[in-house]
Amino acid sequence: MAKTIPRNFDWKEMYKHTEPGINAEGVRVYPFDRSFPIDVSFHRVSGPRLVRLNRHEFLEIMYIYSGKTKIQVRDRILPTKAGDLVVVGPNLYHRILYKSDDDVRLVSMNFQPEIARSGKMVGEEEYYLSPFLCQGADFPHVISESENLPEEVFDHIVKIHRELPASSLMNRMAIRTYLKVILFMLFKYYANHFESLEMLDRERKNLQRLQPVFDFLEQNFSQPIKVEEAARHCAMSTSHFMRFFKMTVGQTFRSYLISFRVAKAQHMLMNNEGSIAEISQEMGFCSQSYFGEVFKALVGTTPRTYRCRRLA
Repeated sequence: MAKTIPRNFDWKEMYKHTEPGINAEGVRVYPFDRSFPIDVSFHRVSGPRLVRLNRHEFLEIMYIYSGKTKIQVRDRILPTKAGDLVVVGPNLYHRILYKSDDDVRLVSMNFQPEIARSGKMVGEEEYYLSPFLCQGADFPHVISESENLPEEVFDHIVKIHRELPASSLMNRMAIRTYLKVILFMLFKYYANHFESLEMLDRERKNLQRLQPVFDFLEQNFSQPIKVEEAARHCAMSTSHFMRFFKMTVGQTFRSYLISFRVAKAQHMLMNNEGSIAEISQEMGFCSQSYFGEVFKALVGTTPRTYRCRRLA
């Protein structure tokens, strides 16, 4: 059973906190305090929503406070429950999968690597970030509550939250101390699961190869886009592009494109921007009825019901 979170904290709706910060290439930008980039946020995951597969440069630890859900990391689907811990490194496409009637609460700590550094990382100090920087294809991102480690990590995350915002030297020293303890505990747990840093460099190069198609998608998502056309932008054959995109992102290009369009449609419906027919056309769907079918399949409700709920 998770320990009590400070009473004065309001749980945020995760969709509103996450999806608007995801761009066409699936990169999530976090509004860190640039002078000290670490944050702890408390999220409620519920209702009909689509949060796309996304990646980020920062490092993330999630604690499942209540409920149960599934985490997708690339093409792997990982079940989680209350008390579990989820560890996600940089540039890994991932998202939370949940049904419209689920009610899940989770605590997320996001931070940039420099927070853990006392300067340029040399010698033994570089190992603190190994659990995030050396995650291979079979890395066990979920640590079960039965291991006892998740609750220990959660306790320190709450301590970090109490020190935020890091407005004084004492706050910053305390946060770095608690974070180092968390990183050491994770290093001990994951000691036998690290991949090489060369693997991380290879992942970066794979993402760079897909950058032209992400740029193209941002400008042309409302137009008919064939896989062959996307492949040409990356100078690949169609078959190679399809395999490469699925391996790198964890989703087919067609599924990624549809999810991107539906995510934009959610935003327009939420803000009452145009009729459903106009939104359907603007998002590049061949008909309003097909848009409705796809939207309901991904979000869990029809566009009309979604709009009515958001405007109620």
